[in-house]
Order: sequence, then structure tokens, then C-alpha cells
Amino acid sequence: MQKHKIVVLDGYTENPGDLSWDKLEKFGELTVYDRTSYEESDLIAERIGDADIAIVNKTPLSAATMDKCTGLKAVFILATGYNIVDVAYARSKGIDVVNVPTYGTHIVSQYAVGLLMEICSHFGHHDREVRAGRWQNNIDWCFWDYPLIELAGKTAGIIGLGRIGQATAKILNALEMKVIAYDSFRSEAGASVAEYTDLDDLFARSDVIFLHCPLFPDTERIIRSDNIAKMKDGVILINNSRGPLVDEQDLADALESGKIYAAAVDVVSTEPINADSPLLTAKNIIITPHISWAAKEARQRIMDITADNIRAWTEGKPVNVVNK
Repeated sequence: MQKHKIVVLDGYTENPGDLSWDKLEKFGELTVYDRTSYEESDLIAERIGDADIAIVNKTPLSAATMDKCTGLKAVFILATGYNIVDVAYARSKGIDVVNVPTYGTHIVSQYAVGLLMEICSHFGHHDREVRAGRWQNNIDWCFWDYPLIELAGKTAGIIGLGRIGQATAKILNALEMKVIAYDSFRSEAGASVAEYTDLDDLFARSDVIFLHCPLFPDTERIIRSDNIAKMKDGVILINNSRGPLVDEQDLADALESGKIYAAAVDVVSTEPINADSPLLTAKNIIITPHISWAAKEARQRIMDITADNIRAWTEGKPVNVVNK
């Protein structure tokens, strides 16, 4: 088997030390950088050097960077999204761009429902209050600081009923919620776990809305003021899909007015989050740092699938190429 020169530009989030790169080392000389500055295109090109395979998670590869890396033949992404690479230019240069299309279905759906559970019961807040002494000093035998919400019988709307949306729907069905969904592509698998409906009907009927759709031009800012106006008063919003699905100022305004009772997001429009993001000062919102995907089991699948992707590519039978 031909030996390749392979560079991982930002390996830390995939493998902070609890996994092994051994499966990738089998394909040739492997260099792993924990982090590479996103802003320094010259450094990115310098680190790729004469490697024929670059592996990235979020480090961008522009046309200018690829022009400087004359030996580059393939880019393997340690994720599903590939907007960090100029894929059209890579195609023109004969550089294959390969992603990991499915690895986190169960953990992402678990995380989405976990965010909802925290909104409904405020576990973290009440734990902190107990440890601060409020329970032992309370005149009643219990206390709660937020409305506690029972989900059984309520309606959950899922925008995007692909693999993750369906996995979320199955959990919500087990909670005895009514599950409705909007997706431009309808399937028998989806219909078995949710009732398909149109977008306006979903907005009107849902007590909770989950975003599980990809980011496309027609879904960008799908949560914005005019669509928020169609929602029930006091709706709950969960987004651990893509940040730009939400107009963040409109969401903050809706939280302030109470139109949206609460929200939980694991993604924002610019990551890491900007210090001036309106979400940071909005009320009744949970923000986590894009970690829905990061369970060790899911990261191991990324590693395994990336190794399979490289093997298939080296054998001349590439799979998961996004810029054919």
C-alpha cells in the first residue's frame, strides 16, 4: 500500500487524549497538531507543506491556501459539515473533500432532549440552591424557583426529520408527547414516528420546537420575527443543529417579551460566541459550547469512519466525497 504524508491541523477537539490516532498512522507518516490558527492562512499552508492528505475539523482551507499546497490530493473532515473548505475550488484542483456523514445520531438527539429536560425541571439550579443551604433552612419540606413542566400530552414540533430528528422523535414518543414534523423530504421511517405537517401548522401547534435541519439558504434564519409571531405564546425552542438557523436578536427579543418562554442552544451564528451576542444577556436561555457531538463514543466513530474513508480513497474507491 502506498504510504502517504498526512497532517491533522486541529486534532484536539476530536482527540484531547482519550482516543488513539493509531488507525490513521497505518496509512503513512502522520503529524498531528492540536490547534492551528484559523486566521493565519500562511501557517495553515506551512503546516500542510508537501502532505498529500490534510485532516481538519474546523480549520479553514481557502483557495489561496490550496494553491500553496501543491502536493495536496485529499481533505478529510472530522465532522459532517464541510463549509470550512472551498469545495468548488478543491474540485477544480482535483482535491477530494471527504466528510463523516453520520456519527452522532443518538448523542445529538439525547442532548437535545436533555436540554429540554433542564428547561422543564432546572436540575442544575436547584442542585446549586440545595448546596447553598436553602433546603435545610427552608420552612417548607420542598421548594422550587421555576415552573416545573410536565411534557406528557404536549406537542413537540421537529423541523428536519432526518436521522437525528427521527431519533429525537422516538424519545419524545416515549415521553407520550404528540410529535409533528416538517421536512421537505418525507419518508416512511419519518411517518412512523411523527405526523408530517407544513411549517406554519408546526409553528402554530407546537409547545416545543426542535431544530434538526441542515443549514441551507431556505433554512437560514428560519427562526425569525415573522415566524416567531406564528408560534404559540410561551413556546420552548431547542437548537443543537446550526447556529444561523436562528436570528439571534429576534430570539432574544422574543425571550424578553415572553413570546418564547425559554430556549436552549448548543450552537450560535459565530463560534466561539461573540462577547456582544444578544443571547448572552437574554433571559431564560441555556447556552452550551457546541458539545452535542462530543461524547467519546461519537468521537470514536468519527475516528473509525475517517480511517475507513482514507482506506477507501487509497484503494481508488472513495466514499463520502462531497465535491465529486
